[in-house]
Amino acid sequence: MGKFVSLLILLACFLSCTVNAYHIIGGEIFYRHLGINPNNGAHRYRIIMKLYRDGDFVCGTRQGCLDYFENPVPFSIFTATGRRLGVPRLLTIARTASIRDTLKNPCLAPQTIYLEVAFYESEVIELPEIDGGYYVTYQRCCRGEALTNIYNSEREGSNFYTWIPGLGSRPENNSAYFDIEEAPVICAGLPLRYNYRATDPDGDSLTYSLCNALSGGSTRANETAASPPPYNTYVSYIPPYTGANPMGGNPQLSIDNNGLITGTPNRSGKFVVSVCVSEWDRRTKRLLGTHQKDILITVYNCATRITASTPSSLYHCNDSLGMRVPITNNSVAGYTSRFLWYFSDGTDTITDSRNIFFKTFADTGVYTVKLVVNPGLPCTDSTTGRIFNYPGLRTGFTVQGVCRENPVYFTDTSSYRNGVITHRQWDFGVPGTDSDTSNLTAPLYRYANGDVYTIRLHIQTNRGCDATVTKNFRLYEVRPFAGNDTILARGQPLRLNGQGGEIYRWSPATGLDNPDVADPMLNWNEEITFRLRVSNPQGCVGFDDINVKYYTGPEFYIPNAFSPNGDGNNDFFRFIPVGIKEYYYFRIFNRWGELVYNSLEFRKGWDGTYKGKPAAIDTYLWILEGLDLNGVKISKKGTVTLLR
Repeated sequence: MGKFVSLLILLACFLSCTVNAYHIIGGEIFYRHLGINPNNGAHRYRIIMKLYRDGDFVCGTRQGCLDYFENPVPFSIFTATGRRLGVPRLLTIARTASIRDTLKNPCLAPQTIYLEVAFYESEVIELPEIDGGYYVTYQRCCRGEALTNIYNSEREGSNFYTWIPGLGSRPENNSAYFDIEEAPVICAGLPLRYNYRATDPDGDSLTYSLCNALSGGSTRANETAASPPPYNTYVSYIPPYTGANPMGGNPQLSIDNNGLITGTPNRSGKFVVSVCVSEWDRRTKRLLGTHQKDILITVYNCATRITASTPSSLYHCNDSLGMRVPITNNSVAGYTSRFLWYFSDGTDTITDSRNIFFKTFADTGVYTVKLVVNPGLPCTDSTTGRIFNYPGLRTGFTVQGVCRENPVYFTDTSSYRNGVITHRQWDFGVPGTDSDTSNLTAPLYRYANGDVYTIRLHIQTNRGCDATVTKNFRLYEVRPFAGNDTILARGQPLRLNGQGGEIYRWSPATGLDNPDVADPMLNWNEEITFRLRVSNPQGCVGFDDINVKYYTGPEFYIPNAFSPNGDGNNDFFRFIPVGIKEYYYFRIFNRWGELVYNSLEFRKGWDGTYKGKPAAIDTYLWILEGLDLNGVKISKKGTVTLLR
């Protein structure tokens, strides 16, 4: 029951849904005879189908596009008179396989085609013998994109069918099929010889022809269900291409009665070629059916300019390889090119790879090399170069220094066994500056900040060698901060809050509960200045001071005049909070009631400007409110005179 419901849903979609496949580029359908049912005399068959798609094609965001094989798919059975035999049946994928073919030629660039094939099979079906036999068909939109010989190929459908003989013929026949799963890749202008012989399980006589590819289930014909026989609706070939001349060329494509396809296509592209094989009974000479398969043949423009390329000057300096010199091969060559290396020490070697070639010399010196691509072939090229073989260069340097406040010392430890180091250039790795360099053997450098720096040392020798050695270097730094200078009410405790390192020491220890922690508690009543020493486990040290003053309070101390004239003396009007833990507002108004200043940044204060311009010499009203350390709200107001 479940299978029947699934079939109805699938059929409903095939009858009402519009989906573009965009990917079927070939296929065939055939049958196997499995004997006769002794109970009713019906012949038993299994239907087999192969479909091919472009394995490189993906749909992207195209609506309704499929870039995979549908599974299952429906097929229909018709009588010779065109009557549909029941509802469509299902074909299910038994397996899939990848098909790749690559041009392999020493004179041609490599080209590869990638297809996928799906093998579908049906359940066993039973068919009684009738006049004219049966037509089994699968029809589907659409074929592959941009096929060279078919117009609007992505909207052109396919029809793959087979005919099962009936009364008066041989209903126990097994159809012929093509047992070749390849993706032919050829070159434009070169002769093609491709064996496409079919297989017949019964040993019947086979003849071959190139035929028209069939259309069906396509949006071009507005077909939404399989059509009945006869099947004579063909794809729309782009002139001058036809089923009998699917690729053009001189001579054009042909197939003999042994299944050998020959011809010389002269245009690159992807071509659908349909091959028909007719099956003849050797005893009666009767035609048992014609089997058809669509295949894809890809033609490339294979013109390649063979170019030999290896460094014209190669300086071998590295000490780790000794006399073994790595030589790069940058040649433009064919897929199976060979490479002949001649050296002036009297040796030569042939390789078949463009990987790095290693040559071992007996001694130091300057040698010549000649590289020949495809020796002895018409598509050949050569080039020469010189190898300066003076190994023995070792590069390196040391770094001494840990803390930002001290200079960092660098020492070049490089050496050269077969020559002399003539130049060195240090780059100390400070971003955004060109002055962090030196040419000395052992320079020192003072860094402004702790950080991780990339140090580079570039070396040059009298043998033409260039080498660069790089190291990452970590420079540590402490950033001591003892806190802002503070004014307290007498008797008010203060929790200090040192920052910037991992080890702390306050001095003097006067009034502190513990001078060796970052945040000691201070209980004192006289003005005092503390120095904070901050360090880290690497030994880096820094210092900062904080001044603590004591006033009678809690209270706000506010001057009655200030002179913002830029002389550095009394240029700002600000309040001094003593024993105040929270500020609500500090506002200043001119004599017309306009607000000229509003801020709680008491350390900054008013600079005597209004709307970006110097305020007038005058008397101004201020109001101030806050909360003292005892939780009591304190409100103040008064006047201040602005002088110039």
